[in-house]
Amino acid sequence: MTTKIPKPPGVPLLGNITDVDPSNTWVSLQKLWEKYGEIFKITVLGQDIVFVGSTALCDELCDEKRFRKYVGGPIVEIRKAVHASLFTAFADEPVWGVHHRIEAPNLTPPAAAEHFHEIRDIAVELTAKWRDLGSNSTVSAIGELNRLDLETTTQCFFGRRLNGLTGREPPMIAAMDQSTGEAMKRPTRPKLVNWLLHQSRFERDCKTMRQYAAECLQYRKDNPTDRKDLLYAMMNGKDPETGKAMDEAQIIDEMVSVPIGSSTAPCVIASAIYYLLQNTECIVKAREEIDSVIGENDFTSDHLDKLPYCAGIVRETLRLSAAAPGFNIEPVPGTQGPVLLAGGKYQVPAKQTMIIVLHGVNRDPAVFEEPEAFKPERMMGAAFEKLPEGAKKWFGNGKRECIGRHYAWIWNVIVLVTLLKSVDFEMADADYKLKQDGWFNLRPVGFNIKVKPRGS
Repeated sequence: MTTKIPKPPGVPLLGNITDVDPSNTWVSLQKLWEKYGEIFKITVLGQDIVFVGSTALCDELCDEKRFRKYVGGPIVEIRKAVHASLFTAFADEPVWGVHHRIEAPNLTPPAAAEHFHEIRDIAVELTAKWRDLGSNSTVSAIGELNRLDLETTTQCFFGRRLNGLTGREPPMIAAMDQSTGEAMKRPTRPKLVNWLLHQSRFERDCKTMRQYAAECLQYRKDNPTDRKDLLYAMMNGKDPETGKAMDEAQIIDEMVSVPIGSSTAPCVIASAIYYLLQNTECIVKAREEIDSVIGENDFTSDHLDKLPYCAGIVRETLRLSAAAPGFNIEPVPGTQGPVLLAGGKYQVPAKQTMIIVLHGVNRDPAVFEEPEAFKPERMMGAAFEKLPEGAKKWFGNGKRECIGRHYAWIWNVIVLVTLLKSVDFEMADADYKLKQDGWFNLRPVGFNIKVKPRGS
C-alpha cells in the first residue's frame, strides 16, 4: 500500500501559492523540505508539482531508463533569450545534439585545463584590485566574484576581455539576474499580468544579454585569432553526425547560455568564504596544504591534483550551498502510470513533473552525519568515493548534465586557492548569518567582507 505524498493545506482556487515566495522560491522550498522531508508536493494554478529531497529518491529519479530532464516552467520562459540552447532545448529538438557534438570537445577536462593560466591570472588581478583598495576595505563577496566570473568566462570561451573587474559593472550581470528572476516568477502569474506589467523589462534584459553576445562575436570577427576556443568551434565547427553548422543566431543563443550557466561558480566561492570564516580551522588546514605544495612558487596546473583538502572545501561548499539548487525530472515518454517510487512507497502520475531540491538531498541524514556541519574531510579520498551517486548531483544528471562542469570545477578550485594564497578575509559584520536567494542559482545576500593582503 502506498503512502500519500504530504502537501501543505493551501487555499481554495489558489492552491499553495502562498506557501512559495516567488521572490525567493528556493528558500521557500527549503522550508517545506524541513517540514515535510524526503518528498512533498504543492499545487500552483491548478498544477501539481512533486519535490524530492532525499539521496535515495534523487538517485532513483536519475535513472535515465525511467526518467529524463523536464523542460518547462522557468526554463521555457528563458528561451525568450536563448531559444533552443543546450540547457533549454526540448528532448525532441535535434538542435540539442548538433550543438552538443560541436561544443563538447571544447569542454572536456583537458580542454578546461587549458584555461588554467587565464583563470589564475584574472583571479590575481582581482586580488591586486583588493590590495590597492587599502587596508580592511569592505567589498560584496558575490558582487566581486560575479565580475570575476563574467570576465574569465568571456576571456576563456570567447577570447575577449571586458575589463569589468573595476568601474561600472558590466550590464550583462544585472540582465542575467533580472531575466532569470523574471523567468522564475512568470509561471506563477496569469499570462495577462506578465504581458501587461512585466513583459517590457523582460524583453529589455533579454536584449541586453544578446547584445553582450553579439558584441563578443563581432569582436572576434574584427580581431581574427588562432585561438581554438569554444567560440571558434561554434563559428567553424560542423556536427560530425549530420554535417550541420551553427548559424549566427544559434551561436548567440549559446553565447548567452554560457555565462548564465557559469553564474553558479561565484555563488560557490562566495559561500566557501562564508563557511571558512565560520570554521577558521579549515583556513589553517587549507593554507598549510597550499604552502606545502606551492610555497613561494607560482601556482601552476601541475599543483591542482596535489591540493585534495582545497578540493574537499569546494565539494563541501557545493553540498551545503546548493549553488545550483535543483533540476526538473519527468517520467520518460510512454511510461504507464502510476509511477512507483521508493519500492512502491509512493506513486505519481505518468506525466508528473518532479523537482529535485538539492538543499535537502545534500543534507540527507541517512548519508551525512551532522549534515549542517562544514567538514571538507568527508569530501576527500575514500570518504568521497563511498558516497552514493545521488549525493553528487551538483551539476545535474546524465545526458543533460551541465556541459561546463569541468570548467566550473577548475574555476572554483583555482579561484579558491588563489584567494587563500594571497588574501586575508574578515566578516564586515561579525553577526552576519548566511542568507540566500537566487533564481537559477543560490547566492549569499548581504554578505560583505573585509579584504587585505595575507599576513599584512
